[in-house]
Amino acid sequence: MLLQLIDVLVLLLIPVAAIAIVDDWFLRPSRRLAAHPAPSQEPALLRVVYGVLPVMIFAGIVRLFLSQRLDFSLVLVVVAAVSAVVYLLDVLLMSRRRQAALHATGKPAMASPEPVIVDYARSFLPVAIGVLLLRSFLFEPFRIPSDSMMPTLYAGDFIVVNKYAYGLRLPVLNTRFVDIGSPQRGDVVVFRYPPDPSVNYVKRLVGLPGDRVRVQGDRVYVNGQVAPWVELPRYSDGCYAGMQREHETLGEHEHDVLHCLTMNDLATAPFPSCNRDLDRGYQCDPDPAGSLDRGDRPEYLVPEGHYFMVGDNRDNSADSRYWGFVPDANLVGRAQRIWLNVDFRRGWDWIWSRMGRKVD
Repeated sequence: MLLQLIDVLVLLLIPVAAIAIVDDWFLRPSRRLAAHPAPSQEPALLRVVYGVLPVMIFAGIVRLFLSQRLDFSLVLVVVAAVSAVVYLLDVLLMSRRRQAALHATGKPAMASPEPVIVDYARSFLPVAIGVLLLRSFLFEPFRIPSDSMMPTLYAGDFIVVNKYAYGLRLPVLNTRFVDIGSPQRGDVVVFRYPPDPSVNYVKRLVGLPGDRVRVQGDRVYVNGQVAPWVELPRYSDGCYAGMQREHETLGEHEHDVLHCLTMNDLATAPFPSCNRDLDRGYQCDPDPAGSLDRGDRPEYLVPEGHYFMVGDNRDNSADSRYWGFVPDANLVGRAQRIWLNVDFRRGWDWIWSRMGRKVD
């Protein structure tokens, strides 16, 4: 219900903001000048507009924070460009008109103060540019939207992504212009989903260019060798029940994985994640050993300039087994640390123990 209300407020934000900008920049100065020294009386509609606008802006920020599809770098570019245009137009044109009106009436400068929109533009411009540079070249926040990387990452984890680990890329265009490092086997990687690049995904890199990768019995084989693993006690969290848990080593990374041996020859899609919204659990009742597993795949040869990605929650991850390889151009960065956990499906509960945890 809360998210639906936020969506409605965001939908109304643009027309309400447009009314406020036009009035504050073009019309309000004249009203204030005419009424001085008494305070100007705002029309009832505009009082409502200025009253609800901060709430709508807050809703827009929250929606940006939760969005998995919106290009936030593009939003920052637009904010910086609009702020620059407003500030320059005011300096070159509108401020001169306000000064001329003051001179014509002989009233003091306080009779026609600088519009709020201009003050915001001057304040937002350096902030937008600074955040854009930080997100594009150093670190970017990312929210984990699903269970596909459990138990390494939980739905509701907010992680910091290292943007320079795989080279510097231009914002929006995503064109690499400085080579710094390259992805390593076992890295947890954020990338643009190949079938829909407007969506960011996070998975574990298991196959480098030239590797032969096979998944059998939910275990990863690279160039004919199975990734070393140690069996751990079964995993249950009240939604997932009886999942098989193993400690796996890929390259320099050691991590835990979840899986359930469930017979289904070359399925076209993974099982759905445990749905806490509908209070529907996921019970692992494994088939007898030796049967074909739902996630089994034949051996793939990873082409040059591409990578093979698999989720740690092996039976609940839509990954390279189902939609193919990830081009180098789609890489966003390497997941580094968890800085917050708020799972909205658990009633906005915070898991404090996950904050600051390194992603391995």
